[in-house]
Amino acid sequence: MIVLYHCVAARSFRPLWALEELGLPYQLKVLAFPPRAVDRAYLGINPLGTVPTLFDGDLRMTESAAICHYLGVKYGPSDLVPGPDEADFGMFLNWLHFGEATLTFPQTIVLRYERFEPPERRLPQAAEDYRRWFLGRLKTLEPLLANQPTMCAGRFTMADISVGYALLLAEYLGMAPAFPPSVSDYLARLKLRPAFQRACMAEREGAEAEGISATPAPLLAAP
Repeated sequence: MIVLYHCVAARSFRPLWALEELGLPYQLKVLAFPPRAVDRAYLGINPLGTVPTLFDGDLRMTESAAICHYLGVKYGPSDLVPGPDEADFGMFLNWLHFGEATLTFPQTIVLRYERFEPPERRLPQAAEDYRRWFLGRLKTLEPLLANQPTMCAGRFTMADISVGYALLLAEYLGMAPAFPPSVSDYLARLKLRPAFQRACMAEREGAEAEGISATPAPLLAAP
């Protein structure tokens, strides 16, 4: 049985969504945020105290984009992971990691210095600079998504899950009004996918079962 540790609205939504796209059985463990502070026992599962943590038998993984890639290959072949014989294989890998390294990273700075740090340690200028940095990177997506419905390979892939989550996080942070139209339309299409909606339902039901808020509020508390 695959076991996924997850917090509402966190990066662990990527593997949750991937599991639903693949139709794999799994056990979801929803934790209060931040797990390293709320549940010290979790450090025995993941010493960093972060999510995701995914177990597949004896295997433990903690990187959200890598987990998506692993699941698609391990339990494939799947159209969700282009093969090395496909023309867009390299682009698939690029967009898969772009979603985390280029789009999600700057948002973690915004979260930390606008919301997570105590008031006396917050850095509004740093948060604003990285907010602009993130929005500037959307210029890469704008022309691409104006001409095609998905990131690559002529179909929905794990790269769309990676990029899609980064856009979802930005929406939670109030950045959606600044999205180019093609990016807004892309995110709207992703939200219509049945597997996305099942992942949202699994997140909500898992949170409610643990007495945890099923909204992004714990992660994205107002500054």
